Parts: sequence; structure tokens; C-alpha cells
Amino acid sequence: MTPMETAPFPILSTILLSTIVGLLVILFIPEDRPKLVKQVSLLFAGVGLVLCLWLYYAYDVQKGGFQFVERFLWVKSLGIYYFNAVDGINLPMLLLTAVVLFTGVWTMWELEVRVKEFFAFMYLLVAGVYGVFMSMDLFWIFVWYDVSLFPMYPLIAIWGGTRKEYGGMKLTLYLLAGSALILPGILYLWVQGGAQTFDLLELQRIGFPLGVQKSAFVMLYLGFGILAAAWPFHTWSPVGHVAAPTAVSMIHAGVLMKLGAYGILRLGMTLCPEGLAYWADFMAVLATVGIVYGAFVGLAQTDLKYVIGYSSVSHMGMVGLGLSTMTVNGINGAVFQMFAHGIMTALFFSAVGYIYDKTHTKMIPELGGLSKTMPMASAFFIVAALAGVGVPCMASFWAELLVFVSAVKTYPVRGILAVLALVVGALFMLRVVQKTFYGEKNERWAHIPDVPPFLMTPRIILIGFILFFGLFPKMLLDVIQSAVVPFVAGL
Repeated sequence: MTPMETAPFPILSTILLSTIVGLLVILFIPEDRPKLVKQVSLLFAGVGLVLCLWLYYAYDVQKGGFQFVERFLWVKSLGIYYFNAVDGINLPMLLLTAVVLFTGVWTMWELEVRVKEFFAFMYLLVAGVYGVFMSMDLFWIFVWYDVSLFPMYPLIAIWGGTRKEYGGMKLTLYLLAGSALILPGILYLWVQGGAQTFDLLELQRIGFPLGVQKSAFVMLYLGFGILAAAWPFHTWSPVGHVAAPTAVSMIHAGVLMKLGAYGILRLGMTLCPEGLAYWADFMAVLATVGIVYGAFVGLAQTDLKYVIGYSSVSHMGMVGLGLSTMTVNGINGAVFQMFAHGIMTALFFSAVGYIYDKTHTKMIPELGGLSKTMPMASAFFIVAALAGVGVPCMASFWAELLVFVSAVKTYPVRGILAVLALVVGALFMLRVVQKTFYGEKNERWAHIPDVPPFLMTPRIILIGFILFFGLFPKMLLDVIQSAVVPFVAGL
């Protein structure tokens, strides 16, 4: 297949339809059959995962470029195309979404409250995420982006925990504020491009003047940066993590935050390369502050979900730092980190979710010695913690290595500060592991059941991806690099 050859079979639309059809089937299932809702949800999530795995396998790394293209004119007068395609940047994001959805649905198997509505909202959210990651038309990217945001409020406000109404509302308002910056940025580029097309690749060929790029880039960076939890627009994220139910936390941290970073890369950096060069130093400063801030604030937390939330702010700062270097290694590492962090945080929240469901607390001082009572639940959290601190043979190690090597070369002081913050992050994560899972056993939890085999499976799947791409990073890095090398050459 040549880079822009139309796909003989619309596999990308099929992946998108797997969630839309799944949503429609769920809506037609009677409310008094929650088990059937769960089975159908898992079935359609599994279909999406199988299709994404096949897509990943079938992608031709040697040819690179955009493949599996689906493109036809939708609204001629506005230049809107239904245009889907994948390259080495969005292909890992589609796989990440499929993995997190599948394991998230499975993780929520014990849900008993309003099961039908929960999975319906969850599928609507993921349909939007799939749409953003595969679309190459700015109009559709914005539409799918908004579709992915609206279900978050009911998912948190209805099924959430700590301060759920506040967390859901704060998250929604922040992300809508980001959307309010993205839309004028898109329309500004559309008008400056002659109001002929929303096609991302056509707009890229125009080559906008520097003034246009500087203005458009900052709107897109700030708009998408809010969703990526870029400092100082991050405050909604830890609150949202704490309030959200387990699977929503998995999707929120594992996928939605990556959607923000992806938007910066796919829209801002692609369409405004000179704007990127102008604002890169500013991006690097915010990213470095986010890395350091997330590590030190995380050190002071006593709630397991807040620990993971501030860890995510720090790790997403690494993504921003890698992007700001404008180098092959830096952007390779940023995209690798988006995938690795997505899998890792999904494992984190699935482990914490099980512990909270059984103990009804996330407070570190109230736990202690859990490895003696819940060895498997403890093991899942510890594996995620090891991945989070960048232990070799786990996927995050390669991502962080690439980002830090590139950052130290490009921004020596900020790069060194980021490396030192990683040490602090390792300190606070090991402290959490020691206080929560080791030490004196808390007799309150002596009779708490450990994770049953059926619910171990989704967590083991996540560990499998962490270890596979940690042991065989070439399998992911070659795919990413096939898109990043020509992208950086174009900068």
C-alpha cells in the first residue's frame, strides 16, 4: 500500500463502529439484565482490541506514511472530508485506547449500580476518543473531541467517590475551556488557509505566515494542553482522578490525557512548525515545572489516587518536554511515553480501585501490610510503581531515557532538573509502596479477599503490555519513528 492509497477495507471506520454499535446494543438491553450489559460491553471492547492489534500488525513500517486511508468529501461548500488514516503517531494511540477500554470494562465487572447507563456513557466517551485519534480532518477532530468530553461529568458525578460532583464539574469546566480555545484556533487556520478545506494534510501544505502560526499555535497548545494536564492548567486532573470510578480513572489518565498531548503534536506542531519553534522554550519551561511540581506535591500526598494523579502530572510533563525539543529522540520518547504511561496508569487505577472497593479507603495511613492480606492486588500496584519510576525492562524506561537524553542536549538545565525530579518521584512512589503494602499488618483488613482469578486477567493483560514493550521496545519505537523522522525533517 502506498502512503495515501485508499484502504480496500474500511478497518478504521469498523473500529469506530465497534463502539457505536456496542453503544446502541447496550441501549436496547433491558435495565434488569446487568450481566448481559457487561457481557456485551466486553464483547464489543474485545472486537475493537482485536481489530487494533491486527491494524498494528498490518501497518507497513518500511513504507511509513499514512496508511489504511478512508477519505471522501462530506460537505463540499466548507471543505469538510470524512478522512481517516493512521501513521506511526496515532497507531499506538488507537492500540492504547483499545487495551484500556477492554481492561476497563473487565475491571468494572462487579459494578451493580445503574450498570446499563455506566457502560453506555463509557462507550460514548471512547467513540469520541477513537474518532479523534483516527481523523485527519480538523472539523471531525473537534467534533469527536467534544464527544469524548461530555460523558465525563455524568460518569464521575453519578458513579464517582470523593467529592464527585465537585470533581466532575471542575473537570468538565476546565476541558470545555480548552475546547473554547481549540475551536477558534481551528477556524483561524481554516480562514487563513482560504476557507477551502479542513483537511489536515492540505492545510499542512499551505505553509502559514509566521504571525499566523504564532497565534494559532498558542491557542492550540493551551487548549489541548489543559487536557494534557500541562502546568499550571493541571488542577482539574488529580481532583478528577480521585472522584472518578475505577474504569473512568483508567480511561481518564490512560487515554484522555494523551488525547491532549496528541492534539498538540498532530495539530499545533504539524500545522504551525514555525510557531512551535517560537514557543518551544515556553513549552519546555512549563513542562519542566510540571515534572518537578508533580514529583514534589506527590511526595506529600496521603491518598493513593492523589499520589497517582500528581505522578501523572509529572509524567505528562515529560511528554511536553520531549515534544518541545523538536528532535527525533525527543518526540519518539514523548509518543512512547504517551503509550507507556497510559498502560501504567490504567494498571495503577485498576489496582487501587480493587483495594478501595474492599477496604473503602484510599488513605495510606489507614492501610499497611496489605501484601500479607492481598498479595495479588499489592503485586499489581507494585508493578505499576516500578514502571512509573522507570525500571529497566519496562516500557516507561525507554520513553524516559529518550526524553531525558534529548532534553539534556537541547535544554541542559531543564533536562537535569527533570532527571532530578525523576529521583524524587521514585522516592515518593517507593514510600507509598512501603507504607501501604509492607510494614505492620492492619488487622482491619485481615479477612479481605484478594483479587479473584477472573479479575486478575485484565490486570495481567496490562502487565503483559508493559513488559512486552519494555523487553522489545523496537516493536513500538520502529512504528513511532516511521512517522517522527519525516515529521522532524519537515520542521
